[in-house]
Amino acid sequence: MTASILVVDDEPDIRTLVQDILEDEDYHVQVAEDAAAARNALRQRRPDLILLDIWMPDTDGISLLKEWSQGAGLPCPVVMMSGHGNVETAVEATRLGAYDFIEKPLSLAKLLLVVERALEAERLARENRGLRERVDSVVEPVGSSVVFEALLEQARRVAGHDTWVLITGESGSGKRTFAHYMHRHSPRRTGPFVEVAAGSIAGSGAAPELFGSEEGGRVVYGRLEQANNGTLFIDEVADLDMQAQVRLLSALTSRRFHRVAGVEPVESDVRVLAATRVDLEEQVREGRFREDLYYHLNVVPLAIPPLREHAQDVSELLSFYLDRFLRREALPQRSFSADAERYLRQYEWPGNIRELKNLVQRLLILGDGPEISLDEVRAALGGASARLQQMASQAESTELPFDRPLREAREAFERTYLQRQLREASGSVGELAKLAGMERTHLYRKLKALGIDPNDY
Repeated sequence: MTASILVVDDEPDIRTLVQDILEDEDYHVQVAEDAAAARNALRQRRPDLILLDIWMPDTDGISLLKEWSQGAGLPCPVVMMSGHGNVETAVEATRLGAYDFIEKPLSLAKLLLVVERALEAERLARENRGLRERVDSVVEPVGSSVVFEALLEQARRVAGHDTWVLITGESGSGKRTFAHYMHRHSPRRTGPFVEVAAGSIAGSGAAPELFGSEEGGRVVYGRLEQANNGTLFIDEVADLDMQAQVRLLSALTSRRFHRVAGVEPVESDVRVLAATRVDLEEQVREGRFREDLYYHLNVVPLAIPPLREHAQDVSELLSFYLDRFLRREALPQRSFSADAERYLRQYEWPGNIRELKNLVQRLLILGDGPEISLDEVRAALGGASARLQQMASQAESTELPFDRPLREAREAFERTYLQRQLREASGSVGELAKLAGMERTHLYRKLKALGIDPNDY
């Protein structure tokens, strides 16, 4: 994808020269003659790199750099340019986050080298952030069964086309992993991969999170803008409320949107991958999800089968996670006995790959001895089932704690009520919010305060 560069300099000849050179190298270039024009350019579009002159008539480059570095930090790498540079100025620019400092008259060879290095450094930093965020995820889908190989082939085929994809599957089946996989095999692989968990944003928080804002005169870039020229992955898209659905559909179909409190529209070029564990067609019939958004997202469907439907991959997954946790956490070497592995290949895996991963980690941390026995596996799986059964029985209880203080009694009732409703909602916080008649941001805080984890349901 073509990188976008903003050139800020008060000298017309330099602006034109730099613009011509960079455009000859196939960069998209915006120019600004002063700080006011630079601020306006940032409102119009988030650049991938800024070339910023230090000495300008209205506001100098250091002051502008300081302004941009406040709050969420610089929007992209900034390279300072000056014909009157000194050590103190260079040190101050570096302290404020500038990537580099080049002197005028400009050496064209050095300019292109610095631009290339700055863009590459930002790309690597973005990839490193993604790797840190995926530290508990599988980098590549794991499996070699006939079912899984066919799924990988379909994912690779779909990845090569710039269409929207709706990824469906049970919780823990690997939808997020396949989204990463398709991005890495797509023409947008060098662009950003930006995730948004629909269930974590609600009400008034959804708009600035997705679309950014210009409140208080400061530009904040939302997830949609951060994903420009790349991929936007919307996890559990069914949890988006109706207002967010309307605004998202408009932004994606028109390829432009307004930030919160913004006046000028912002151009957007993203590929959308959305995931859901619920039946969106049923959500549409019940009026909980917009039909037009559903058909836009469902251009190409990709259904991830539950682990029980490709149980031939269980042995490979067990080996993968054993090796991964042994290396990452420096745990004592252990391996599954033949009986234990045979038992796990026949197990139903209601929690899918996530349950398998958690089981392996738990057995490595809590167990000892070189071999993981069948009894140890049964005990670990039985302990998890017993805990869920205990929570279910607690949720079924209607006895009110009249012998407790009002605050404790209220908390006990709220915990029992929300646990029971979560079971009805199959762990979906968006569905729980509808059943309980609560705003999702408040609901997430309430669940956390009561020690309830939706993933347990």
